[in-house]
Amino acid sequence: MDMVRVTRCDASECAYNMGETCHAMAITIGGRIDRKCDTFMSSAAKGGIPDITAGVGACKVPNCTFNKNLECVAPSIQVGHRGDEVDCLTFTEA
Repeated sequence: MDMVRVTRCDASECAYNMGETCHAMAITIGGRIDRKCDTFMSSAAKGGIPDITAGVGACKVPNCTFNKNLECVAPSIQVGHRGDEVDCLTFTEA
């Protein structure tokens, strides 16, 4: 099984975001009641690995259609702002 890729991230203030691409090796999405990007870190300093595009390492959102055994099975995901949070915008309630 290949890791689902983050095809776009609009959180330009995140340390892993360069050019609307997430360069963390992998991200974690959500918790028991939210769908936020747990890997998000607001910083002017940039980090991550420039040559990679992040994958979804874990999904902790129990009511998402794409969550199978705590793994994301969406074709890809997008991350961005939903109100004051940086969320998985691909979330679809089961």
